[in-house]
Amino acid sequence: MTQDSAPKLRPRLVRRDPRKLTRLAVNARFMRKEEYDRLVENIRRDGCLTSVPLVYGGGEYPEGQELILSGNHRCNAAADAGLSEIDVMLIDERLSPQQLIAIQLSHNAIAGEDDPATLKYLYEQLDDVDWRAYSGLDDKELELLADVSPEGLSEANLDFATVSLVFLPPELEAARKAFDAARFGQDETWLAAMADYERTLDTLASVHAAYKVGNVATALHVILNIAERHLDDLREGYTGPDGEPLHTGHVGLETVLGARTLPASAAITLNKAIAAAEGRGEIPPGQGWQLLERLAREYLSGKAPDPA
Repeated sequence: MTQDSAPKLRPRLVRRDPRKLTRLAVNARFMRKEEYDRLVENIRRDGCLTSVPLVYGGGEYPEGQELILSGNHRCNAAADAGLSEIDVMLIDERLSPQQLIAIQLSHNAIAGEDDPATLKYLYEQLDDVDWRAYSGLDDKELELLADVSPEGLSEANLDFATVSLVFLPPELEAARKAFDAARFGQDETWLAAMADYERTLDTLASVHAAYKVGNVATALHVILNIAERHLDDLREGYTGPDGEPLHTGHVGLETVLGARTLPASAAITLNKAIAAAEGRGEIPPGQGWQLLERLAREYLSGKAPDPA
């Protein structure tokens, strides 16, 4: 069936139980956990959905169990908010699988954009903190609004400027490599388990609640700071229950010392000792860790001099 021969749609408004509707097996749309929690809270506060999901029957799905084409998150949130019935737009006409996918993608892809100046003007009309939270704007968007001028930023009145980057000869080749790496790495894909994805969202939500921040980047910064304070926990990755190494690879010194840095005076002492050991041929050049390992073994055997 081509686009021209496809039937004209005549959807109708019906009431359905959001828990019984059929969810998409593959949904390109995703929502961060903190956004989803805000959606559930808004629906619970309103007592209804204020935007209508689109569902499809077409004689392929039983009444009340139609397929959700658009609004899967809204239906899930409505169920979590305790709603037993919601308004949905129902398509009765029988559609081809390709047309169903095209409708699903179009609802995800075709969306307008906010004019920052207008968005700022509307947001400033909200003087109640609860309604500001209801709006769903996060820290990142609010930071952008702080720098917006009253003039609307449409395509017609955007100003463009050319920025030139100048590199000294010794830095030019490194800059080229950095730009090439950024360009060629833009389509890389990293595979992670869904359970890890859910744990990441849960952790971000916990940080948002504990620190009262809405920005994901800020929450990740907090998580990284917490991880920095527990670097020595990474020892579990290479230390077996019997205290023997689990692999023969190299590990970061920060997992041994519990910190990425040390006082400059201590660093100078270590540098002098390592240089002396290398000069005497006791350790190979660039293998300063061997001196530290030797001193540690001597300390554990009781041969090392008493620090006192």
